[in-house]
Amino acid sequence: MKDFQDFVIIDKSSDTPVYLQITDAIIQQIKLGRLREGRKMPGSRQLANLLAVNRMTVVAAYNELEAQGWMIQHSRKGSFVHNDLPLLQPKLIAETGEIPISSETNTFSFNNNLVESYHDGDIKTGQLVIDDGFPDPRLAPIEELTRAMKMVFKRPGYIKYLNYGSTKGSDVLRRSLAAHLNDTRGLPVTENNVLVTRGATMGIYLTARIIAKPGDEMIMSEPGFHLARKIFEQLELNINKVPVDEQGIDVERIEKICKTKKISFIYVVPHHHFPTTVTLSLDRRIRLLELSHQYNFVIIEDDYDYDFHYASNPIMPMASIDTNGKVIYIGTLTKTLVPSIRIGFLSAHEDFVEHAASYRHLIDFQGDGFLEVAIAELYRDGTMVRHIKKSVKTYRERRDHFCELLKKELGEKVQFTVPNGGMSVWVKFENIDLKKLSEKARSKGLEISDGSKYDSIGNPCDALRLGFASLNYTEQTKAIEILKTCL
Repeated sequence: MKDFQDFVIIDKSSDTPVYLQITDAIIQQIKLGRLREGRKMPGSRQLANLLAVNRMTVVAAYNELEAQGWMIQHSRKGSFVHNDLPLLQPKLIAETGEIPISSETNTFSFNNNLVESYHDGDIKTGQLVIDDGFPDPRLAPIEELTRAMKMVFKRPGYIKYLNYGSTKGSDVLRRSLAAHLNDTRGLPVTENNVLVTRGATMGIYLTARIIAKPGDEMIMSEPGFHLARKIFEQLELNINKVPVDEQGIDVERIEKICKTKKISFIYVVPHHHFPTTVTLSLDRRIRLLELSHQYNFVIIEDDYDYDFHYASNPIMPMASIDTNGKVIYIGTLTKTLVPSIRIGFLSAHEDFVEHAASYRHLIDFQGDGFLEVAIAELYRDGTMVRHIKKSVKTYRERRDHFCELLKKELGEKVQFTVPNGGMSVWVKFENIDLKKLSEKARSKGLEISDGSKYDSIGNPCDALRLGFASLNYTEQTKAIEILKTCL
């Protein structure tokens, strides 16, 4: 009976009641075959003394086991493991004495060719990271957002925000986003032209899925946004890759492709291109719009960080000057607020928004309606505008500090152009193995990309996208010091 002390471990600090802890431990041993069918169980008083718990706790555990069908209790005879359990025959315990807990391999088949394996990585809490260009969560208006959520709760009829809502997103947030797009980007849209999504990636997937079918031809830049590329690959589209120079994606190359192939859509990041940070020039934007009309293809315009521009007023999105209804505009609040707030949007003709909402309904009924209403409140009271202005000022200063560090500490080992906006710098390394550089930096406490996710038209990538926005001056200095020792 003493073996019960080995496998029934009582944690009195746990939220799980003690009798259920005993129940779960006994069930686990029955499943493993350690408590065989028909075995007589200790009396409730005996087991209570052994485990140093109240006898009624053991009685409650036994009653629960009987109710679930694992045990049977006979008056005057005692309690027994049930004789008729539909369990698999237990495997023999290895010579090491270890009990097999679960299979090391999956026991059923599934389609594992849909996407490449994805791993979150093993970044430790507090480890220094130069990311791809993320916002600093420490600057986010969390107090204001919390206050807005409390205000929503205090409103009469707030319960409606906790029930099912529109797949297109909260009406009040869609109105706020439409007004913001009107005021800041010149988009002539209303709430009926806006679909709220979970980040920009969902908008890209929905749009591509609806526009194209497997085997269709599409165009994107190389290097380009790796997640978008994976989406297009998963949708079995034929990806035509076009290079990027200091003026953005090569529109002349696009025209040559259009003359020989029927293009379904072009995915483009004209404002702070990912990953190179360059801005698509105005004349190329206009020419691309002309080509979309001439060759009847759609433009998916990914404008993930429009608000963060430092040198001058940013060029208006192509969607704002599109007169043929060929542009579907994708945006996100992830860069404006924090990465964990998964709210993005797509803006298009009302018919397309309705159809996209219908498809989104199949995979994700709706977003977080309560959070959407709270964020709409931040737009209404001016918090978002103030936050963006403050962030732009801070990130511009961090950009300047980061670029000065790169120039001063890394010198001729790197080449870069100070970006006009965004949250990162595209840095080229001279004769450096980026994979080895990443591994060496990690061993010294710095996490950076190894460049493997950036395409480079058949050649190994020689540049990294180094984010500066999420690091303060002290963190930037420390990160560059580590990087310097690795070169």
